[in-house]
Amino acid sequence: MAGSRTNLVPLLICGTLMWSAAVPAADEIQNAVTTQGSPVPDVLRPVTQPQLDSAANDPASWLHSNGSYAETRYAPSTQINTSNVSKLRPAFIFQTAVMESMETAPIVSNGVMFLTTSYNHVYAIDAVTGKEFWHYKHRMGPVTTFCCGPNNRGVAIAGDRLFMGTLDSKLVALDAKTGRLLWQTQIADPELGYSETMAPVVVDGKVLIGTNGGEYGIRGFVKAFNANTGDLLWTFYTIPETGQEGVWAENDAVGRNMKRDIAAEKQQLASKGGDFYRTLGGGVWMAPAVDRQTHTVFFVVGNPSPDLYGAIRPGDNLYTDSLVAIDLDTGKYKWHYQYIAHDVWDLDAASPPILVDVRDKNGQTIPGVIHGGKSGYVYVHDRRDGRLIRISEAMIPQEGVWTLPTPDGARMLPGANGGVEWSPMAYSPKTHMAYAANLHQPMTYQVEDVAYPGGKLWLGGAFKVIASEQQWGRLVAVNVDTGKIAWGFKTEQPLIGGVLATAGGLVFNGEGNGLFRAFDAATGKKLWEYQCGAGVNAPAVSYTVHGKQYVAVAAGGNTQLDFKRGNAVLVFALP
Repeated sequence: MAGSRTNLVPLLICGTLMWSAAVPAADEIQNAVTTQGSPVPDVLRPVTQPQLDSAANDPASWLHSNGSYAETRYAPSTQINTSNVSKLRPAFIFQTAVMESMETAPIVSNGVMFLTTSYNHVYAIDAVTGKEFWHYKHRMGPVTTFCCGPNNRGVAIAGDRLFMGTLDSKLVALDAKTGRLLWQTQIADPELGYSETMAPVVVDGKVLIGTNGGEYGIRGFVKAFNANTGDLLWTFYTIPETGQEGVWAENDAVGRNMKRDIAAEKQQLASKGGDFYRTLGGGVWMAPAVDRQTHTVFFVVGNPSPDLYGAIRPGDNLYTDSLVAIDLDTGKYKWHYQYIAHDVWDLDAASPPILVDVRDKNGQTIPGVIHGGKSGYVYVHDRRDGRLIRISEAMIPQEGVWTLPTPDGARMLPGANGGVEWSPMAYSPKTHMAYAANLHQPMTYQVEDVAYPGGKLWLGGAFKVIASEQQWGRLVAVNVDTGKIAWGFKTEQPLIGGVLATAGGLVFNGEGNGLFRAFDAATGKKLWEYQCGAGVNAPAVSYTVHGKQYVAVAAGGNTQLDFKRGNAVLVFALP
Protein backbone atom coordinates (compact mmCIF):
# COMPACT_ATOMS: atom_id res chain seq x y z
CA MET A 1 0.00 0.00 0.00
CA ALA A 2 1.28 3.45 -0.86
CA GLY A 3 1.94 5.94 1.88
CA SER A 4 3.12 6.01 5.46
CA ARG A 5 1.84 2.91 7.20
CA THR A 6 2.81 0.97 10.29
CA ASN A 7 2.82 -2.80 10.59
CA LEU A 8 -0.42 -3.31 12.51
CA VAL A 9 -1.36 -6.54 14.24
CA PRO A 10 -5.12 -7.19 13.97
CA LEU A 11 -6.91 -8.83 16.87
CA LEU A 12 -10.46 -10.10 16.41
CA ILE A 13 -12.11 -9.41 19.76
CA CYS A 14 -15.83 -9.51 20.47
CA GLY A 15 -16.58 -9.68 16.77
CA THR A 16 -14.71 -6.39 16.30
CA LEU A 17 -11.27 -5.79 14.89
CA MET A 18 -8.98 -4.04 17.35
CA TRP A 19 -5.33 -3.17 16.77
CA SER A 20 -2.27 -3.75 18.90
CA ALA A 21 0.81 -1.60 19.29
CA ALA A 22 2.91 -1.70 16.15
CA VAL A 23 6.34 -0.90 14.79
CA PRO A 24 6.68 0.60 11.29
CA ALA A 25 8.22 -1.25 8.39
CA ALA A 26 11.86 -0.28 7.89
CA ASP A 27 11.23 1.09 4.40
CA GLU A 28 8.51 3.39 5.67
CA ILE A 29 10.45 5.35 8.28
CA GLN A 30 10.46 8.56 6.30
CA ASN A 31 9.77 12.25 6.54
CA ALA A 32 6.25 13.48 5.97
CA VAL A 33 5.84 13.76 2.21
CA THR A 34 3.65 16.08 0.18
CA THR A 35 3.27 15.19 -3.48
CA GLN A 36 2.33 18.12 -5.69
CA GLY A 37 -0.12 17.83 -8.57
CA SER A 38 -1.77 20.78 -10.29
CA PRO A 39 -1.48 24.15 -8.50
CA VAL A 40 -4.34 25.06 -6.20
CA PRO A 41 -6.32 27.82 -7.96
CA ASP A 42 -6.12 31.38 -6.73
CA VAL A 43 -9.82 31.33 -5.83
CA LEU A 44 -8.90 29.52 -2.60
CA ARG A 45 -8.88 32.18 0.09
CA PRO A 46 -8.15 32.05 3.83
CA VAL A 47 -11.21 31.07 5.86
CA THR A 48 -12.14 33.77 8.37
CA GLN A 49 -13.73 33.38 11.78
CA PRO A 50 -16.95 35.09 10.57
CA GLN A 51 -17.13 32.52 7.77
CA LEU A 52 -16.75 29.68 10.27
CA ASP A 53 -19.42 31.29 12.46
CA SER A 54 -21.93 31.55 9.58
CA ALA A 55 -21.13 28.20 7.96
CA ALA A 56 -24.59 26.81 8.68
CA ASN A 57 -26.11 29.33 6.25
CA ASP A 58 -23.48 28.99 3.52
CA PRO A 59 -24.62 26.64 0.73
CA ALA A 60 -21.35 27.05 -1.19
CA SER A 61 -19.01 25.53 1.39
CA TRP A 62 -18.74 22.78 3.97
CA LEU A 63 -16.34 24.30 6.50
CA HIS A 64 -16.82 22.00 9.52
CA SER A 65 -16.79 18.22 9.64
CA ASN A 66 -20.38 18.37 10.89
CA GLY A 67 -21.40 21.44 8.91
CA SER A 68 -21.29 24.12 11.60
CA TYR A 69 -20.38 24.75 15.23
CA ALA A 70 -23.92 23.55 16.07
CA GLU A 71 -23.13 20.23 14.30
CA THR A 72 -26.58 19.89 12.72
CA ARG A 73 -25.17 18.37 9.49
CA TYR A 74 -27.85 20.37 7.65
CA ALA A 75 -27.13 21.77 4.19
CA PRO A 76 -29.18 24.88 3.27
CA SER A 77 -29.24 24.03 -0.46
CA THR A 78 -32.53 23.20 -2.22
CA GLN A 79 -31.40 22.51 -5.80
CA ILE A 80 -31.35 18.76 -5.15
CA ASN A 81 -34.75 18.01 -3.62
CA THR A 82 -37.50 15.43 -3.27
CA SER A 83 -38.82 16.11 -6.78
CA ASN A 84 -35.56 15.55 -8.67
CA VAL A 85 -33.21 13.48 -6.48
CA SER A 86 -34.09 10.40 -8.52
CA LYS A 87 -31.99 11.94 -11.32
CA LEU A 88 -28.85 12.22 -9.17
CA ARG A 89 -25.75 10.89 -10.95
CA PRO A 90 -22.02 10.70 -10.22
CA ALA A 91 -20.18 13.88 -11.24
CA PHE A 92 -16.80 12.27 -10.56
CA ILE A 93 -15.13 9.57 -8.46
CA PHE A 94 -11.80 10.27 -6.77
CA GLN A 95 -9.66 7.29 -5.82
CA THR A 96 -7.09 7.59 -3.05
CA ALA A 97 -3.88 5.60 -2.56
CA VAL A 98 -5.23 3.90 0.57
CA MET A 99 -7.50 0.86 0.30
CA GLU A 100 -8.85 0.87 3.85
CA SER A 101 -11.84 2.02 5.87
CA MET A 102 -12.94 5.62 5.27
CA GLU A 103 -14.83 7.71 7.80
CA THR A 104 -13.85 11.15 6.50
CA ALA A 105 -16.21 14.11 6.22
CA PRO A 106 -14.59 16.28 3.51
CA ILE A 107 -14.11 20.02 3.97
CA VAL A 108 -14.97 22.21 0.95
CA SER A 109 -13.88 25.84 0.57
CA ASN A 110 -13.95 27.94 -2.62
CA GLY A 111 -14.34 24.89 -4.79
CA VAL A 112 -11.44 22.99 -3.21
CA MET A 113 -12.12 19.76 -1.29
CA PHE A 114 -9.87 18.50 1.51
CA LEU A 115 -10.33 14.87 2.47
CA THR A 116 -8.51 12.35 4.63
CA THR A 117 -8.00 8.59 4.60
CA SER A 118 -6.90 5.94 7.05
CA TYR A 119 -3.25 6.26 8.12
CA ASN A 120 -3.47 10.07 7.97
CA HIS A 121 -3.23 10.90 4.30
CA VAL A 122 -4.72 14.26 3.24
CA TYR A 123 -5.77 15.19 -0.29
CA ALA A 124 -6.66 18.54 -1.83
CA ILE A 125 -8.74 18.13 -5.01
CA ASP A 126 -10.96 20.16 -7.31
CA ALA A 127 -14.48 19.84 -5.89
CA VAL A 128 -16.02 19.89 -9.40
CA THR A 129 -13.70 17.67 -11.42
CA GLY A 130 -11.73 15.62 -8.87
CA LYS A 131 -8.37 16.87 -10.19
CA GLU A 132 -5.68 16.32 -7.55
CA PHE A 133 -3.78 19.38 -6.28
CA TRP A 134 -1.64 17.78 -3.57
CA HIS A 135 -1.37 14.69 -1.38
CA TYR A 136 0.15 14.69 2.12
CA LYS A 137 1.36 11.50 3.84
CA HIS A 138 1.95 11.77 7.56
CA ARG A 139 5.15 10.28 8.95
CA MET A 140 3.90 7.84 11.56
CA GLY A 141 5.84 7.51 14.81
CA PRO A 142 7.38 4.25 16.04
CA VAL A 143 4.23 3.22 17.94
CA THR A 144 0.55 3.50 17.12
CA THR A 145 -2.06 1.99 19.43
CA PHE A 146 -5.69 2.41 18.48
CA CYS A 147 -9.12 0.86 18.54
CA CYS A 148 -11.53 0.07 15.75
CA GLY A 149 -9.45 0.76 12.65
CA PRO A 150 -6.76 3.18 11.40
CA ASN A 151 -9.39 5.82 10.61
CA ASN A 152 -9.40 9.58 10.33
CA ARG A 153 -12.63 11.57 10.30
CA GLY A 154 -11.39 14.75 8.65
CA VAL A 155 -9.45 17.97 8.93
CA ALA A 156 -10.44 21.35 10.31
CA ILE A 157 -9.81 24.56 8.37
CA ALA A 158 -9.12 28.12 9.55
CA GLY A 159 -7.21 30.91 7.85
CA ASP A 160 -4.87 29.34 5.31
CA ARG A 161 -4.31 26.20 7.39
CA LEU A 162 -5.64 22.70 7.84
CA PHE A 163 -5.43 20.78 11.12
CA MET A 164 -5.45 17.00 11.60
CA GLY A 165 -5.08 14.61 14.52
CA THR A 166 -3.00 11.50 13.85
CA LEU A 167 -2.92 7.86 14.90
CA ASP A 168 0.38 8.47 16.73
CA SER A 169 -1.37 11.16 18.78
CA LYS A 170 0.00 14.28 17.11
CA LEU A 171 -1.70 17.44 15.92
CA VAL A 172 -0.39 18.68 12.58
CA ALA A 173 -0.93 21.97 10.74
CA LEU A 174 -0.70 22.06 6.95
CA ASP A 175 -0.62 24.89 4.42
CA ALA A 176 -3.97 24.61 2.64
CA LYS A 177 -2.56 25.67 -0.73
CA THR A 178 0.50 23.45 -0.83
CA GLY A 179 -0.01 20.70 1.75
CA ARG A 180 3.31 21.65 3.34
CA LEU A 181 3.73 20.72 7.00
CA LEU A 182 3.86 23.93 9.05
CA TRP A 183 4.10 22.49 12.55
CA GLN A 184 3.24 19.43 14.58
CA THR A 185 2.89 18.87 18.30
CA GLN A 186 2.57 15.74 20.44
CA ILE A 187 -0.86 15.54 22.06
CA ALA A 188 -0.25 12.50 24.27
CA ASP A 189 1.87 9.34 24.48
CA PRO A 190 0.76 6.61 22.02
CA GLU A 191 2.67 4.00 24.05
CA LEU A 192 0.08 4.56 26.78
CA GLY A 193 -2.80 3.93 24.37
CA TYR A 194 -3.57 7.45 23.11
CA SER A 195 -4.48 8.07 19.47
CA GLU A 196 -6.50 10.51 17.35
CA THR A 197 -9.18 9.80 14.76
CA MET A 198 -11.62 12.68 15.36
CA ALA A 199 -11.79 15.81 13.22
CA PRO A 200 -10.59 18.83 15.25
CA VAL A 201 -12.58 22.05 15.65
CA VAL A 202 -10.99 25.49 15.23
CA VAL A 203 -12.51 28.54 16.91
CA ASP A 204 -11.04 31.90 17.98
CA GLY A 205 -7.52 30.77 17.15
CA LYS A 206 -7.85 27.57 19.21
CA VAL A 207 -7.71 24.02 17.85
CA LEU A 208 -9.91 21.78 20.00
CA ILE A 209 -9.27 18.05 20.01
CA GLY A 210 -10.07 15.12 22.30
CA THR A 211 -8.49 11.67 22.42
CA ASN A 212 -9.18 8.01 21.74
CA GLY A 213 -7.97 5.31 24.10
CA GLY A 214 -10.83 4.26 26.36
CA GLU A 215 -10.00 0.64 25.53
CA TYR A 216 -6.39 1.06 26.64
CA GLY A 217 -6.55 2.61 30.10
CA ILE A 218 -5.86 6.23 29.23
CA ARG A 219 -7.05 9.32 31.11
CA GLY A 220 -9.29 11.14 28.64
CA PHE A 221 -9.25 14.84 27.84
CA VAL A 222 -10.13 17.69 25.52
CA LYS A 223 -7.24 20.05 24.75
CA ALA A 224 -6.97 23.47 23.12
CA PHE A 225 -3.88 24.37 21.08
CA ASN A 226 -2.78 27.69 19.58
CA ALA A 227 -3.61 27.50 15.86
CA ASN A 228 -0.57 29.57 14.91
CA THR A 229 2.09 27.86 16.99
CA GLY A 230 0.75 24.54 18.25
CA ASP A 231 1.30 25.57 21.87
CA LEU A 232 -1.01 24.00 24.45
CA LEU A 233 -3.50 26.52 25.87
CA TRP A 234 -5.59 24.44 28.26
CA THR A 235 -6.64 20.88 29.12
CA PHE A 236 -9.90 19.57 30.48
CA TYR A 237 -9.61 16.04 31.85
CA THR A 238 -12.69 13.89 31.36
CA ILE A 239 -11.57 11.96 34.45
CA PRO A 240 -11.30 14.29 37.45
CA GLU A 241 -8.49 13.68 39.92
CA THR A 242 -11.01 13.38 42.74
CA GLY A 243 -14.75 12.78 42.87
CA GLN A 244 -15.05 9.98 40.33
CA GLU A 245 -17.49 8.28 42.70
CA GLY A 246 -20.15 10.87 41.80
CA VAL A 247 -23.55 10.47 43.46
CA TRP A 248 -23.63 6.64 43.44
CA ALA A 249 -26.46 6.68 40.89
CA GLU A 250 -28.72 3.63 40.97
CA ASN A 251 -30.68 4.34 37.77
CA ASP A 252 -29.72 5.28 34.22
CA ALA A 253 -31.03 8.37 32.40
CA VAL A 254 -34.11 6.44 31.32
CA GLY A 255 -34.90 5.56 34.94
CA ARG A 256 -33.94 1.86 34.81
CA ASN A 257 -32.08 0.29 37.72
CA MET A 258 -28.51 -0.62 36.75
CA LYS A 259 -28.20 -3.43 39.33
CA ARG A 260 -25.14 -1.96 41.03
CA ASP A 261 -23.89 -3.30 44.34
CA ILE A 262 -23.16 0.14 45.73
CA ALA A 263 -22.26 -1.10 49.22
CA ALA A 264 -19.56 -3.32 47.70
CA GLU A 265 -18.33 -0.45 45.52
CA LYS A 266 -17.97 1.82 48.54
CA GLN A 267 -15.90 -0.84 50.29
CA GLN A 268 -13.72 -1.17 47.20
CA LEU A 269 -13.19 2.59 47.07
CA ALA A 270 -12.21 2.72 50.72
CA SER A 271 -9.70 -0.09 50.30
CA LYS A 272 -8.02 1.03 47.09
CA GLY A 273 -8.02 4.82 47.27
CA GLY A 274 -8.67 7.09 44.33
CA ASP A 275 -5.54 6.76 42.19
CA PHE A 276 -7.34 4.68 39.53
CA TYR A 277 -8.30 7.98 37.85
CA ARG A 278 -5.02 7.75 35.88
CA THR A 279 -6.30 4.80 33.83
CA LEU A 280 -10.07 5.28 33.98
CA GLY A 281 -10.60 5.88 30.25
CA GLY A 282 -13.13 8.49 29.13
CA GLY A 283 -12.02 9.06 25.55
CA VAL A 284 -13.67 11.72 23.40
CA TRP A 285 -14.37 10.21 19.99
CA MET A 286 -16.01 13.00 18.01
CA ALA A 287 -15.77 16.74 17.39
CA PRO A 288 -17.25 19.03 20.05
CA ALA A 289 -20.03 21.55 19.38
CA VAL A 290 -19.51 25.22 20.25
CA ASP A 291 -22.10 27.77 21.39
CA ARG A 292 -20.62 31.04 20.15
CA GLN A 293 -22.94 33.22 22.23
CA THR A 294 -22.06 31.67 25.57
CA HIS A 295 -18.51 30.55 24.69
CA THR A 296 -19.38 27.01 25.71
CA VAL A 297 -17.95 23.77 24.32
CA PHE A 298 -20.14 20.64 24.40
CA PHE A 299 -18.87 17.10 23.93
CA VAL A 300 -19.67 13.54 24.94
CA VAL A 301 -17.32 11.18 26.78
CA GLY A 302 -16.73 7.48 26.16
CA ASN A 303 -16.60 4.42 28.36
CA PRO A 304 -14.52 3.83 31.49
CA SER A 305 -11.50 1.48 31.45
CA PRO A 306 -11.54 -1.45 31.61
CA ASP A 307 -14.73 -1.64 29.58
CA LEU A 308 -16.48 -4.57 31.29
CA TYR A 309 -14.66 -5.20 34.57
CA GLY A 310 -15.95 -2.60 37.02
CA ALA A 311 -14.70 -4.03 40.33
CA ILE A 312 -11.43 -2.08 40.15
CA ARG A 313 -13.12 1.25 39.40
CA PRO A 314 -15.83 1.80 42.05
CA GLY A 315 -18.19 4.75 41.80
CA ASP A 316 -20.02 6.51 38.97
CA ASN A 317 -16.71 6.94 37.09
CA LEU A 318 -17.20 10.60 36.19
CA TYR A 319 -17.29 11.96 33.51
CA THR A 320 -17.54 8.77 31.45
CA ASP A 321 -20.73 8.16 29.45
CA SER A 322 -21.61 11.83 29.91
CA LEU A 323 -22.49 15.00 28.06
CA VAL A 324 -20.11 17.74 29.31
CA ALA A 325 -20.08 21.53 28.94
CA ILE A 326 -16.91 23.58 29.50
CA ASP A 327 -15.76 27.16 28.96
CA LEU A 328 -14.22 27.79 25.53
CA ASP A 329 -11.68 30.32 26.78
CA THR A 330 -10.38 28.51 29.85
CA GLY A 331 -11.48 24.87 29.61
CA LYS A 332 -13.20 25.19 33.01
CA TYR A 333 -16.07 22.86 33.88
CA LYS A 334 -19.64 24.21 33.57
CA TRP A 335 -21.91 21.16 33.90
CA HIS A 336 -22.33 17.52 32.97
CA TYR A 337 -25.06 14.94 32.63
CA GLN A 338 -24.19 11.26 33.00
CA TYR A 339 -26.32 8.79 31.02
CA ILE A 340 -24.94 5.53 32.42
CA ALA A 341 -23.00 5.47 35.69
CA HIS A 342 -20.34 2.80 36.27
CA ASP A 343 -20.79 1.45 32.75
CA VAL A 344 -19.84 -2.24 32.39
CA TRP A 345 -21.41 -2.70 28.93
CA ASP A 346 -19.30 -0.35 26.76
CA LEU A 347 -22.36 1.76 25.95
CA ASP A 348 -20.36 4.98 25.93
CA ALA A 349 -21.48 8.31 24.54
CA ALA A 350 -19.81 8.74 21.14
CA SER A 351 -22.06 10.46 18.57
CA PRO A 352 -21.44 14.24 18.66
CA PRO A 353 -23.95 16.56 20.36
CA ILE A 354 -26.12 18.92 18.29
CA LEU A 355 -27.15 22.44 19.36
CA VAL A 356 -30.76 23.21 18.45
CA ASP A 357 -33.68 25.13 19.85
CA VAL A 358 -36.20 22.76 21.45
CA ARG A 359 -39.48 22.95 23.31
CA ASP A 360 -39.30 22.32 27.03
CA LYS A 361 -41.94 20.50 29.05
CA ASN A 362 -44.02 23.70 29.20
CA GLY A 363 -43.96 24.17 25.45
CA GLN A 364 -41.52 27.06 25.60
CA THR A 365 -38.70 27.27 23.04
CA ILE A 366 -35.31 27.18 24.73
CA PRO A 367 -31.69 26.56 23.67
CA GLY A 368 -31.17 22.81 23.66
CA VAL A 369 -28.49 20.21 23.05
CA ILE A 370 -29.30 16.69 21.84
CA HIS A 371 -27.33 13.45 21.74
CA GLY A 372 -28.00 10.09 20.11
CA GLY A 373 -26.82 7.33 22.43
CA LYS A 374 -25.52 3.81 21.99
CA SER A 375 -28.43 3.04 24.31
CA GLY A 376 -30.77 3.58 21.36
CA TYR A 377 -32.36 6.82 22.60
CA VAL A 378 -32.08 10.48 21.62
CA TYR A 379 -31.58 12.62 24.71
CA VAL A 380 -32.84 16.24 24.73
CA HIS A 381 -31.25 18.67 27.21
CA ASP A 382 -31.52 22.29 28.28
CA ARG A 383 -28.28 23.76 26.93
CA ARG A 384 -27.97 26.22 29.80
CA ASP A 385 -27.65 23.75 32.67
CA GLY A 386 -27.71 20.25 31.18
CA ARG A 387 -31.12 19.40 32.61
CA LEU A 388 -32.68 16.44 30.78
CA ILE A 389 -35.94 17.55 29.18
CA ARG A 390 -36.97 14.31 27.53
CA ILE A 391 -35.77 11.11 25.94
CA SER A 392 -37.05 9.72 22.69
CA GLU A 393 -38.89 6.50 22.17
CA ALA A 394 -36.49 3.58 21.86
CA MET A 395 -35.06 3.41 18.32
CA ILE A 396 -33.92 -0.23 18.57
CA PRO A 397 -34.98 -3.23 20.70
CA GLN A 398 -34.24 -3.17 24.43
CA GLU A 399 -33.93 -6.65 25.95
CA GLY A 400 -32.54 -7.62 29.33
CA VAL A 401 -31.17 -4.12 29.79
CA TRP A 402 -28.44 -3.88 32.45
CA THR A 403 -27.98 -7.62 32.68
CA LEU A 404 -24.59 -7.80 34.37
CA PRO A 405 -21.71 -9.43 32.45
CA THR A 406 -20.72 -12.89 33.70
CA PRO A 407 -17.61 -15.06 33.27
CA ASP A 408 -19.57 -17.28 30.87
CA GLY A 409 -21.27 -14.42 28.99
CA ALA A 410 -24.72 -12.85 29.41
CA ARG A 411 -26.98 -11.65 26.57
CA MET A 412 -28.25 -8.06 26.46
CA LEU A 413 -29.62 -5.60 23.96
CA PRO A 414 -28.41 -3.14 22.85
CA GLY A 415 -25.02 -4.65 22.10
CA ALA A 416 -21.78 -2.79 22.69
CA ASN A 417 -21.88 -1.03 19.30
CA GLY A 418 -25.29 0.55 19.94
CA GLY A 419 -27.75 2.08 19.13
CA VAL A 420 -26.05 5.10 17.68
CA GLU A 421 -22.29 4.48 17.50
CA TRP A 422 -19.90 7.34 16.67
CA SER A 423 -22.14 8.11 13.67
CA PRO A 424 -23.13 11.81 13.73
CA MET A 425 -26.86 12.53 13.56
CA ALA A 426 -28.37 15.26 11.39
CA TYR A 427 -31.11 17.74 12.30
CA SER A 428 -33.55 19.60 10.05
CA PRO A 429 -35.09 22.87 11.30
CA LYS A 430 -37.86 22.34 8.75
CA THR A 431 -39.09 19.11 10.31
CA HIS A 432 -37.74 19.56 13.87
CA MET A 433 -36.45 16.02 13.53
CA ALA A 434 -33.12 14.44 14.36
CA TYR A 435 -32.04 11.65 12.02
CA ALA A 436 -30.04 8.83 13.61
CA ALA A 437 -28.25 5.80 12.11
CA ASN A 438 -28.69 2.83 14.45
CA LEU A 439 -27.22 -0.65 14.85
CA HIS A 440 -28.93 -3.79 16.08
CA GLN A 441 -26.34 -6.39 17.10
CA PRO A 442 -27.33 -8.81 19.86
CA MET A 443 -24.29 -9.57 22.02
CA THR A 444 -23.14 -11.48 25.04
CA TYR A 445 -21.06 -9.73 27.69
CA GLN A 446 -18.31 -11.71 29.37
CA VAL A 447 -16.33 -10.28 32.31
CA GLU A 448 -12.78 -11.15 33.33
CA ASP A 449 -10.50 -9.86 36.10
CA VAL A 450 -7.60 -8.32 34.18
CA ALA A 451 -5.00 -5.98 35.70
CA TYR A 452 -3.92 -2.83 33.86
CA PRO A 453 -1.59 -4.04 31.06
CA GLY A 454 0.27 -0.77 30.52
CA GLY A 455 -1.19 0.90 27.45
CA LYS A 456 -2.36 -2.32 25.80
CA LEU A 457 -5.90 -3.43 25.03
CA TRP A 458 -7.84 -3.62 28.31
CA LEU A 459 -11.44 -4.71 27.93
CA GLY A 460 -11.76 -6.70 31.15
CA GLY A 461 -13.59 -9.40 29.23
CA ALA A 462 -15.28 -9.58 25.86
CA PHE A 463 -18.49 -8.60 24.10
CA LYS A 464 -19.38 -11.02 21.34
CA VAL A 465 -21.82 -10.91 18.46
CA ILE A 466 -24.28 -13.82 18.54
CA ALA A 467 -23.85 -15.46 15.14
CA SER A 468 -27.26 -17.15 15.20
CA GLU A 469 -29.15 -13.87 15.66
CA GLN A 470 -29.93 -11.40 12.90
CA GLN A 471 -28.05 -8.10 12.74
CA TRP A 472 -29.53 -5.08 11.03
CA GLY A 473 -29.69 -1.29 10.98
CA ARG A 474 -32.37 1.35 11.29
CA LEU A 475 -32.39 4.95 10.11
CA VAL A 476 -34.76 6.77 12.46
CA ALA A 477 -36.38 10.21 12.49
CA VAL A 478 -37.12 11.59 15.97
CA ASN A 479 -39.17 14.71 16.72
CA VAL A 480 -37.02 16.48 19.31
CA ASP A 481 -39.96 18.47 20.67
CA THR A 482 -41.96 15.36 21.57
CA GLY A 483 -39.48 12.47 21.55
CA LYS A 484 -41.79 10.56 19.21
CA ILE A 485 -40.39 8.52 16.34
CA ALA A 486 -41.80 9.87 13.06
CA TRP A 487 -40.45 7.08 10.87
CA GLY A 488 -37.85 4.34 10.67
CA PHE A 489 -36.22 2.59 7.72
CA LYS A 490 -34.78 -0.85 8.39
CA THR A 491 -31.58 -1.82 6.55
CA GLU A 492 -29.99 -5.19 5.88
CA GLN A 493 -26.82 -4.32 7.79
CA PRO A 494 -26.04 -2.38 10.97
CA LEU A 495 -25.64 1.32 10.20
CA ILE A 496 -22.43 3.16 10.99
CA GLY A 497 -21.13 6.35 9.39
CA GLY A 498 -23.54 9.25 9.85
CA VAL A 499 -26.34 11.24 8.27
CA LEU A 500 -26.83 14.40 6.16
CA ALA A 501 -30.07 16.43 5.99
CA THR A 502 -30.76 19.16 3.43
CA ALA A 503 -33.15 22.05 2.86
CA GLY A 504 -34.33 20.14 -0.21
CA GLY A 505 -36.28 17.91 2.16
CA LEU A 506 -33.79 15.06 1.93
CA VAL A 507 -31.85 12.78 4.25
CA PHE A 508 -28.76 10.94 2.96
CA ASN A 509 -27.29 7.82 4.57
CA GLY A 510 -25.02 4.98 3.48
CA GLU A 511 -24.79 1.28 4.27
CA GLY A 512 -21.98 -1.26 4.55
CA ASN A 513 -23.18 -3.11 1.44
CA GLY A 514 -22.24 -0.08 -0.69
CA LEU A 515 -25.70 1.48 -1.06
CA PHE A 516 -25.90 5.26 -0.69
CA ARG A 517 -29.49 6.42 -0.33
CA ALA A 518 -31.70 9.51 -0.23
CA PHE A 519 -34.94 9.59 1.76
CA ASP A 520 -37.84 12.02 2.09
CA ALA A 521 -37.03 13.78 5.37
CA ALA A 522 -40.70 14.08 6.32
CA THR A 523 -41.93 10.58 5.52
CA GLY A 524 -38.88 8.30 5.30
CA LYS A 525 -39.78 7.18 1.78
CA LYS A 526 -36.71 5.95 -0.11
CA LEU A 527 -36.31 8.17 -3.17
CA TRP A 528 -32.93 7.16 -4.65
CA GLU A 529 -30.01 4.83 -4.18
CA TYR A 530 -26.63 4.19 -5.79
CA GLN A 531 -24.27 1.24 -5.43
CA CYS A 532 -20.84 2.69 -4.57
CA GLY A 533 -18.88 -0.57 -4.70
CA ALA A 534 -17.60 -0.47 -1.11
CA GLY A 535 -19.11 0.23 2.28
CA VAL A 536 -20.53 3.75 2.63
CA ASN A 537 -19.61 4.20 6.28
CA ALA A 538 -18.85 7.92 6.34
CA PRO A 539 -21.13 10.96 6.67
CA ALA A 540 -22.01 12.80 3.45
CA VAL A 541 -21.50 16.53 2.84
CA SER A 542 -23.08 19.07 0.48
CA TYR A 543 -21.69 22.16 -1.28
CA THR A 544 -22.35 24.39 -4.29
CA VAL A 545 -19.91 25.55 -6.99
CA HIS A 546 -20.93 27.88 -9.86
CA GLY A 547 -24.57 27.48 -8.91
CA LYS A 548 -24.52 23.65 -8.96
CA GLN A 549 -25.14 21.60 -5.82
CA TYR A 550 -23.03 18.52 -5.13
CA VAL A 551 -23.27 15.74 -2.52
CA ALA A 552 -20.05 13.92 -1.64
CA VAL A 553 -19.47 10.76 0.38
CA ALA A 554 -16.58 8.38 1.02
CA ALA A 555 -16.92 4.69 0.16
CA GLY A 556 -14.09 2.85 1.88
CA GLY A 557 -15.90 0.40 4.11
CA ASN A 558 -15.39 -0.03 7.83
CA THR A 559 -12.89 -1.94 9.95
CA GLN A 560 -15.03 -2.04 13.07
CA LEU A 561 -17.87 -3.98 11.41
CA ASP A 562 -15.65 -5.45 8.67
CA PHE A 563 -17.57 -3.97 5.75
CA LYS A 564 -16.08 -4.11 2.25
CA ARG A 565 -13.04 -1.83 1.86
CA GLY A 566 -12.55 0.72 -0.88
CA ASN A 567 -10.61 3.90 -1.61
CA ALA A 568 -13.04 6.30 -3.27
CA VAL A 569 -14.89 9.53 -2.65
CA LEU A 570 -17.98 9.74 -4.85
CA VAL A 571 -19.45 13.13 -5.76
CA PHE A 572 -23.01 13.38 -7.11
CA ALA A 573 -24.96 16.11 -8.91
CA LEU A 574 -28.00 16.53 -11.12
CA PRO A 575 -27.45 16.17 -14.89
